[in-house]
Amino acid sequence: MKLIKFLMLGVSLFYAVMGIAIAADKKLMTYILAEKKAGDVATVTATTKAKLSKAGFEIVGEYSPYSTATILIVTNETLKANAASSDFGAFGAGQRVTITKVGDEVQVAFTNPTYMSHAYRMKGDLKSVTAKLKSTLGDQGGFGPNKGVTAKKLRDYQYKWLMPYFDDSLNLADYGNQQIALEKVEAALKNNKVGVKKVYRIDLAGKEETVIGVSMAGLDNLECSGDKYIMNEIDFKKVKSTGHLPYEIIISKGTVYALPAEFRIAISFPDLSMMGSNSFMSIMCAPLAIQEALTVAVGGEFDED
Repeated sequence: MKLIKFLMLGVSLFYAVMGIAIAADKKLMTYILAEKKAGDVATVTATTKAKLSKAGFEIVGEYSPYSTATILIVTNETLKANAASSDFGAFGAGQRVTITKVGDEVQVAFTNPTYMSHAYRMKGDLKSVTAKLKSTLGDQGGFGPNKGVTAKKLRDYQYKWLMPYFDDSLNLADYGNQQIALEKVEAALKNNKVGVKKVYRIDLAGKEETVIGVSMAGLDNLECSGDKYIMNEIDFKKVKSTGHLPYEIIISKGTVYALPAEFRIAISFPDLSMMGSNSFMSIMCAPLAIQEALTVAVGGEFDED
């Protein structure tokens, strides 16, 4: 009897260890499809906003990059607290909920907070926020990359050899003081000629760090930086990855940062091919154009070298 109990204990421990290993290696999807339904973007957007507000999410911004899509940027206390406790956590302070018309259906989807928490190296995995969004909006499964990406890989993500990591951020401008930086950036976003405008802003309490999400129209010979230009090339699957937008800038202790496009686009489209149609090669002009547009838009001086 003791031998049987010992063997059963051993089997239980084996499966427990295997379960931990499997969980640790679980592949995450970039986005979660909440539902597909008939209707128009405006009506579904209104319904979605009501659901989010009722569930305690704060809608801090709304953006329609084209007539068939609306993006809602949401946050809550859990997201902001986790962001405040993480280095450059402001990148993950907001999540995007998208309403996209595709043919005769409307797709409601959202960025996967758990996926983003690992991509942005946050302290918490935001599983509670993921669960909250699923219970609020629906859950028809993850989508984005064909096979998903593990948390371990996301925390050290690099699209290809020699491509940037999360901590290889772009320094767009340095104002030396957080309040001055915020004032300068807000003013520049209202008056620049490159088509970059503020969509939302989240300030982290108790921390000199703010995230501002921006739209990019691709003006002044910087068409390659435009949201519509980029999405027309790479968002080609049947279920749309509209939640890639909008792009973020971070103001931290007086310095303005952004993620290089080779990283920021790649975490939204991790299985995008390097060559061929609908590939990174088709938007090869985008990284430099985005860097220039963002630099000019926050009042910085762009140096191509």
